[in-house]
Amino acid sequence: MEKQVVEGNDNNRKPKHKGKHDKPKPWDDDPNIDRWTIQKFDSSWNEGGMLEVSAFSTLFPRYREKYLQEAWPSVKSALKEFGIACDLDLVKGQMTVSTTRKTRDPYIIMKARDLIKLLSRSVPAPQAIKILQDEMNCDVIKIQGLVRNKDRFIKRRQRLVGPNSSTLKALEILTGCYILVQGYTVAAMGSFKGLKQVRRVVEDCMLNQMHPVYHVKVLMIKKELEKDPTLANENWDRFLPKFKKKNVKQKKAKVTEKKPYTPFPPSQQPRKLDIELETGEYFLSEKKKTAKKWEDKMEKQAEKTAENKRKREAAFIPPKEPVKQDSDKNEDDVTAMAASLKKKSKEFKNKKSTDNINAEDYIAASGEKRSKKKAKHS
Repeated sequence: MEKQVVEGNDNNRKPKHKGKHDKPKPWDDDPNIDRWTIQKFDSSWNEGGMLEVSAFSTLFPRYREKYLQEAWPSVKSALKEFGIACDLDLVKGQMTVSTTRKTRDPYIIMKARDLIKLLSRSVPAPQAIKILQDEMNCDVIKIQGLVRNKDRFIKRRQRLVGPNSSTLKALEILTGCYILVQGYTVAAMGSFKGLKQVRRVVEDCMLNQMHPVYHVKVLMIKKELEKDPTLANENWDRFLPKFKKKNVKQKKAKVTEKKPYTPFPPSQQPRKLDIELETGEYFLSEKKKTAKKWEDKMEKQAEKTAENKRKREAAFIPPKEPVKQDSDKNEDDVTAMAASLKKKSKEFKNKKSTDNINAEDYIAASGEKRSKKKAKHS
């Protein structure tokens, strides 16, 4: 009985919390509170301001200097609302943002850093200022090191943009992100989910793993599947298309012919010193050696220049024109041809007349004539 009472008391006890502050709060089980919403920052949360000055700076290319100089007042006024100071140094070619005493939001300096980064990557100022909003994020994807060949890099980058920027617009609509392809980077702005999709599409395109058009098809199917609440907890792989590469170049296996086995080792190759002794270069002075090297170099250079000159001049050589035949010769040829045709036609007629003669008819006709003559005589 005692054991049963003890077990009953243990079941009624509340679970202990190890931490000092890890205690149940009255708002933990409140159904009216949505913990996923991002609340807008209130300056009353940090009335004391920042203790230390934080600053970020980034360089910008020379071709952006004129545009930044024109758009800097709007950028400065946008950052002033959040208590951020900004500076544009045209001599050093850099932009700097830093916190001030009026700064209250501790994370706004990170947003300001992203702002100057986007401005340096040719994003328009009105679009780049949107990064200061809480729900907006950015990602600068580096694509320079993904492809080694320059021509191949340009083709794949153009594949990402598409004809008349159609592929890029489709990706922007499906992902809900702003995308800008500039130089060796791709700048994207939007939600975290959209940025993740954009990065995957860009990397697959540059690494030649999947064409962006196929990604667009997959994203369109996913967007339609999201509307169906019955498929929320199911796997969508059966609905998504599976694309396979068809033009994969397979490496041909190198066939190495086995040489006949010989027990004797190959003959030793002559050393550089032995070759110099044979040619007599070994006994020349350093000055003569350098002079000979220079002469050989000049000979090769002269041959190369002559060959290049010949190639350049080949473009200016006119093509050979067809030789015109004389009119007299043409007339003689025509008369000769007419005479030969007449001769051939006569021969053909004679031949035809001989072919039409039937020997039996001729014999029969001659027999009848003779019999008539005999009848007259009788």
